[in-house]
Amino acid sequence: MDKKSIIESLAREANIKGGFNGTWLYAENGEIVSKGAIGWRDPDNKLPMQEDTIFEMASITKMFTATAIMLLVREGKLSLDDELTKFFPDYPYPGVTIRHLLTHTSGMPDFDVEELVSPILKGENRIPSNSEMINMILATGEGPACAPGEEFCYSDVGYTLLAQTVEEVSGMKFEEFMKKNIFEPAGMKDSCILHTRRDGVPSDRIARNMVLEDDGRYVRSDLSELTADYVVGSDGLNGCDYLYTTIFDMFAWDKALREEKVLTLEEQKIMYTPGVLNNGDIAGVDEDDEDEEAYAFGWGVKNEPEIGLIVSHSGGMPGLGTWFERFVDADRVLVFLNCRDYLDGRAYWGFESALEAVARDKEPEPIQSIEDVALKDPNKSKWESFCGKYDHPDEAEFIIEEVFMKEGELYANAIDDEEDSMTFRLYPIGEDEFGRKRGLLKVKFGDGCLVIDDMTFKKL
Repeated sequence: MDKKSIIESLAREANIKGGFNGTWLYAENGEIVSKGAIGWRDPDNKLPMQEDTIFEMASITKMFTATAIMLLVREGKLSLDDELTKFFPDYPYPGVTIRHLLTHTSGMPDFDVEELVSPILKGENRIPSNSEMINMILATGEGPACAPGEEFCYSDVGYTLLAQTVEEVSGMKFEEFMKKNIFEPAGMKDSCILHTRRDGVPSDRIARNMVLEDDGRYVRSDLSELTADYVVGSDGLNGCDYLYTTIFDMFAWDKALREEKVLTLEEQKIMYTPGVLNNGDIAGVDEDDEDEEAYAFGWGVKNEPEIGLIVSHSGGMPGLGTWFERFVDADRVLVFLNCRDYLDGRAYWGFESALEAVARDKEPEPIQSIEDVALKDPNKSKWESFCGKYDHPDEAEFIIEEVFMKEGELYANAIDDEEDSMTFRLYPIGEDEFGRKRGLLKVKFGDGCLVIDDMTFKKL
């Protein structure tokens, strides 16, 4: 298998079909097999993507925050089972330990970061700092969602508290601690913690995250009316995001871990051990999905019989999607960084799936867009009967409110899980079955109803 040529071809196809705009790197046994860049790093298509383009990494930052905690454990400055109230007496949830925060099992409410930062951003016209997180939590007046260790609930807020713990215990600013103790020893020469919306963009090598507006234009995420409040308001936080780096530095990170430059193999083993809930269940794993990743200390973890231990993390912000994966036993590493909302969801996820296949020595499926899978000459005789308004189950997260015809095609008005309204075309992909360009949504029409993910929406 010529992996280099295959990956380069996949990247080109994904870019053409609106599924990828960014950089990638794949390596085996310490040697780069394929690397590259495609697309643009600005919304005006003036700055071509380069292999050394610097990206915001979003939640991939969490593995580095967890690493900082492990270094402080090594120094004896804290214990994984220390309660957070030991360092922050005003923290309102007793019994929550460092381990709980690392594994997203603290039992804290599922805080919306935008809602936490909004009073300061809008009321005081400034971006709050990470040191204000506990006060922001206190201002909500919310009690715990459950007892510590009872449930797994992914939490950016938990990792901001870990970053603040690093500052409290080390006596150093989080940014400086990470640079001195992790990035420099690992040889990550272009890596740092940055707050570009608060402090400015120090280099034009930094990619701008680009959101696709309703009118089809790309706009920087911090300038879009759709996303600016969240993107700008959260920019002063640490721990959950705001590592900026390159594909080459992430390759260096993999090498540094293998060579024990930052963490020993024994410390890494601890970090790759999934969290365990009070009832013995594994954190992050749905008992109905055996293939799902468990969650450990800033890493998703799984074992595959043919390739061994795999640890990984994704990252996402408006206009940004990142992925980093280490094949620990097989000595492989995969990273790809995308800084534009994809035009076609199938092309984006198809590209990721194809890279995953190549990394496992399997032939990848071709990259497909919705146009590739849509029926070329559909029978539209029943489409008018699908039109109308629909009721929905209370538990539905994605809601189609209305279906209508426009210029001979079928469209839907919908509300997503973040309560954002949208209108999109429904593409016929089967008998009475339709898909959406921007996602993997499947809608099947029945007698006086439509079905999404086994949920039935009745026609009004």
